[in-house]
Amino acid sequence: MISVTLLGAGNVATHLFKAFKTSNQITVKQWFNRNIDAISTYESEVEITDNIDALEAADVFIIAVSDNAVANVSKSLTVKNQLVVHTSGSVNVHDLDKKHRRGVFYPLQSFSKKATLNFADVPICIETLNKSDYPILKTLATAIGSPVKKINSDQRRVLHLAAVFVNNFTNQMYRIAHEIVESEAAEFDLLKPLILETAKKVQDISPYMAQTGPAKRNDTKTINKHIAILEDEQHQEIYKLLTQSIQNTHGRFSK
Repeated sequence: MISVTLLGAGNVATHLFKAFKTSNQITVKQWFNRNIDAISTYESEVEITDNIDALEAADVFIIAVSDNAVANVSKSLTVKNQLVVHTSGSVNVHDLDKKHRRGVFYPLQSFSKKATLNFADVPICIETLNKSDYPILKTLATAIGSPVKKINSDQRRVLHLAAVFVNNFTNQMYRIAHEIVESEAAEFDLLKPLILETAKKVQDISPYMAQTGPAKRNDTKTINKHIAILEDEQHQEIYKLLTQSIQNTHGRFSK
């Protein structure tokens, strides 16, 4: 049985707690947050506290807070020589205080508190400074059904950057599309099968091979029509920039 202490009350911490509670290989020993009201809903399921000095020894301490707060929370921990990990894609493992055995337990997924999440679909990227700590984190990840990947800091940094492109930026494209169809009272729902098919396609072929559309075809007539339809100048600039990027990638250039 692996004992875990959680620090933080955001989306990642909440989903991890729920996943850990379903495993017979993990016990959540304590859950800390500076604002105890944020985790008061779970007080009947786990010992909660807003006093960081009250935290006892555990097999793993998981810091799931904002990136800017990771170092300070790590430094504030009074326990020593414990395995302390953070869940960030961009924070350096060396930002954790030296008094700890340091590591990273990075779930590569988008988290929303209200969304149901199956950890079988959440790769856990693991990094440890001590080789002996890796099996502990691997067991922790597999106990909730997650696939595990051992990575280094450089790999994690570019994965996090790439995740912003495929998730955050893509979602903003959905938002822009929503605004565009709303301008003529068309239904965004009609685009949802296309969204799913696009995501499905890259499971089997590369994004390069999956690319279609007027930019790849260098269909300047359609491209110019689209730009003319767009009333928002920022949307026009985004359209032009992405069109040019696709054309550069596929060797097609506007005349």
